[in-house]
Amino acid sequence: QVQLVESGGGLVQAGGSLRLSCAASGRTISSYAMGWFRQAPGKEREFVAAISSSGGSTYYSDSVKGRFTISRDNAKNTVYLQMNSLKPEDTAVYYCAARIVPRYTVYDERYDYWGQGTQVTVSS
Repeated sequence: QVQLVESGGGLVQAGGSLRLSCAASGRTISSYAMGWFRQAPGKEREFVAAISSSGGSTYYSDSVKGRFTISRDNAKNTVYLQMNSLKPEDTAVYYCAARIVPRYTVYDERYDYWGQGTQVTVSS
């Protein structure tokens, strides 16, 4: 079993930055693809970004491309999401997810482990 704990969320003004962290425990995630998803009130959960197990390949949704950066430190068993130029429409609960294969996917049902989420609120 893998436990994922997100942190780093909060309230920020539009144009500001936040860095989310996802700390894994219970098992090393070095062979797992990792993803970030978000869910805004009244909306379905949506894909944000993903990274391969080695960190050599990343993928972003069009809505965050150029503003967000996903990275990982396998030695620390941690994945990050650097969010810059935040917009009010980025307001959501952000979830970290792990997939027990090296290759990522944008489909949330194909991830095996999930964190509890961290709230990000961007004020205008």
